[in-house]
Amino acid sequence: MSEFYLEEQIDFKKHNEEIAKVLDAYNKGKPIRAPIQFSMNPRMILMNPELNKCGYTWEQYFKDPDIRWEVELEFQKWVRFNVLQDMEMGPPAKEWGGVGLGLQNCEEAAWFGCKIEYPKDDMPFMKPILKEDKKKLYDMTIPDPLSGNIMKMIMEQYEYLNEKRKKTDFEGNPVGATALPLGGTDGPLTVACDLRGVSEVAMDFYEDPEFLRDLLSFITDAEIVRIKKIMEFNKAEYPVQCWGFADDSIELISTEMYKDFILPYHKKLLAEFSKGGPNSIHLCGKVQRHLKFLKDELNIKTFDLGFPTDLGKARQDLGEDVTLIGNIPPHLLKMGPVQKIKDEVKNLCQSGVMKGGKFILHDGNNCAPETSVLHFKAMYEAGREYGRYLEEI
Repeated sequence: MSEFYLEEQIDFKKHNEEIAKVLDAYNKGKPIRAPIQFSMNPRMILMNPELNKCGYTWEQYFKDPDIRWEVELEFQKWVRFNVLQDMEMGPPAKEWGGVGLGLQNCEEAAWFGCKIEYPKDDMPFMKPILKEDKKKLYDMTIPDPLSGNIMKMIMEQYEYLNEKRKKTDFEGNPVGATALPLGGTDGPLTVACDLRGVSEVAMDFYEDPEFLRDLLSFITDAEIVRIKKIMEFNKAEYPVQCWGFADDSIELISTEMYKDFILPYHKKLLAEFSKGGPNSIHLCGKVQRHLKFLKDELNIKTFDLGFPTDLGKARQDLGEDVTLIGNIPPHLLKMGPVQKIKDEVKNLCQSGVMKGGKFILHDGNNCAPETSVLHFKAMYEAGREYGRYLEEI
């Protein structure tokens, strides 16, 4: 029996009826149980030899739209038929999702001009363009949102894939429209670390704060220009009532440093794209100390948090009006064993995080390649048992 295919018969109709009821109740503020969902992406295919039968590389996937089409749709199919979660499973009712054009968190720095490196046996990463000579910043200009640097390739693939979907289905179902990426941001500090290097940015806080502010200001202004243009291209309205963004690298600094260096740029982004909130944020790392400040200063009421954060304490600190998403460790999901996964789910659900009904049981954050589908199943079954508010569904 393969660890990467759920070799049992699932009544998809029954499953989908249940999750529709669960999600409807949750969205109405009267949850039956905590929804259970996973975040993952096509690396689940590309970095698993059993699933990546053609042996495609990251470089091929990034640069060849036909390979991207194949990998993305195989990934969607694999998830829908093998990963138990509170999402529609089985064949799509209408169409497959559009083929994504993301570059595994490389796209934002690549848009600024960083080169993508392709290690043989690891994820792609960015080569910082300001690591050796930070003064190059002062010669940089804001790239064109639709044709600058990596966007030229992305736009070409966008046009190709949207033409392909008009003529080609996938296993009998149409494929949804492709949207341009980069209509959001990984966050000013995180992008600064990509452009300059993490260690270099850490030293700039102390040795050259004026340069760091110049870098953060340039990044933020450029992000605003790009996001507006991409949203307009995608026919997405802005500002919206509730806007979400990320900035994982704030885990590197104290809350006082965050307030001094980063808060003004987060506020600037929200002034452009949010009508006031409540807003949302994704933070992978060790950010417990920042959460209350972020709620109070930025009206953030949805936190998508990684495994280093204590969600029980977060609930106690933030109150019951905040949505908390997380945060079973991806390494535990991958390595197991099953009983330890179930115990972790039980402990999380009984930590106090479920008070108020605004909790989504989730990985924390992003599932690892070669995670057994039996481990996803174990988390799902434990969530259905320990994440209940009502006895019957």
